[in-house]
Amino acid sequence: MGEAHRERPPVGQLVLTVTRGCNYRCSYCPTAKEGWPSLTTADAVHAVTLFAERYGGGDVKLFGGEPLLEPEVVDAAIERSVAEPRIRRIYLSTNGLALDEGWLERLRRTPKLVLTLSLDGSPEDHRRFRRALPGVADSYDRVLALRPLLLQTPRVVVTQTVPPASAERGAANFKHLLDLGFRRFNLLPGYFMPWRSAQLGALRTSLAGIGDAVIGLWRAGERVYVRNLFTRAPTPFFNTGLVVDSDRTIHPSNVGLSGALDELRDRTRVGTLDEPPAPEVLAEGAHRVNALLAESLPDGVWRSTLAVDAELTRLVERLYPEFFAWRQRRRGAA
Repeated sequence: MGEAHRERPPVGQLVLTVTRGCNYRCSYCPTAKEGWPSLTTADAVHAVTLFAERYGGGDVKLFGGEPLLEPEVVDAAIERSVAEPRIRRIYLSTNGLALDEGWLERLRRTPKLVLTLSLDGSPEDHRRFRRALPGVADSYDRVLALRPLLLQTPRVVVTQTVPPASAERGAANFKHLLDLGFRRFNLLPGYFMPWRSAQLGALRTSLAGIGDAVIGLWRAGERVYVRNLFTRAPTPFFNTGLVVDSDRTIHPSNVGLSGALDELRDRTRVGTLDEPPAPEVLAEGAHRVNALLAESLPDGVWRSTLAVDAELTRLVERLYPEFFAWRQRRRGAA
C-alpha cells in the first residue's frame, strides 16, 4: 500500500482467506463475515502446493476474517509452506486474541513466518473502532498481556489502522505504539470509505508526524521497520495474486471480501482449487481490478481511496532517502 501505481508480478503471492469469520466487528473492516464456509486443512495444503508448482511460488498470506479461528488450517498452511523451498515468506495476520506462548514460540523457530498484529494505538482509539462480539475478550488487553513476549519475538509487525475519525491522532497513536516498545510497523489509512477534506488534511499532518518520528529514530541509529517501504500494490488495500477465497474459488484480487463489492466476485472469479486458471488469466484479471472498482464504487469513496493512498505514498517517498542513508550508516559501522 502507499504505492498503488507501481505494479508487482500478479502471481507473486498466494492469498488464502482461511475464514471470513471473525470475533470482532471493526467499524472500518469491509469483510463480509456471515454465511461463508472456511477452508479445510486439505484445501490449505493443496493451495500452497498449487502455488509453488503451477505459479512458481513466492509469499503466502494467511488472512480472514480472523485466521486463528481455524488454527488447524493455519498450521497446515504454515507446515506445507515451510517444507516448500519455493515459498519465501509466510505472513499471518491476526487481531491477537488467539495468540499465546505456543504461537510465539512457533514464530521464533520458523524463520519464514511473519506475524502481522492489529493494534491501532491508544486503548481508547483501539477500542473505539475494534468492537468485540458479545463475550469476546478485549484485544488491546490481550496484546498488552503478551507484550513482554512479543518484544522478544522476531518478525512481529504492528498494523496501525488510521480511520477518518481518528486521523488527527494518528501520530499520537503511533507514538503510543513506540512507547510500548514496538519497532516494526505497517501503516494502513482507512480505505474504501469517504473522507472529508479536513480529515484528509489531518491524515497528512499525522503521517508527517509519523515520518518525523521514524526519521528521528533512524538518525539516532535505531532500527525501525516500515513495511510500506517494501510493498508494491497495483490496487489500494486489497491484495493481488493467486487469491483463494474461503469457498475455494480463485480470483486475481480479494476485492470480493468486501460486502459492498460482493457482486464483483462473479466478475473476478477465474477458477477454483479444482480447476485453477493459467497464470496469464490471473495476470489479465489483475489488470482489470482498478477499473472494476472505479466503476462499482460511489465516486466519493473511490476518490477518497485514491487520496489517502496518495498521502501514504507521499510518506513513503519521503522516507526512502532517509532509510537508505540509515542502512548505509549501519553498513559502514559494521
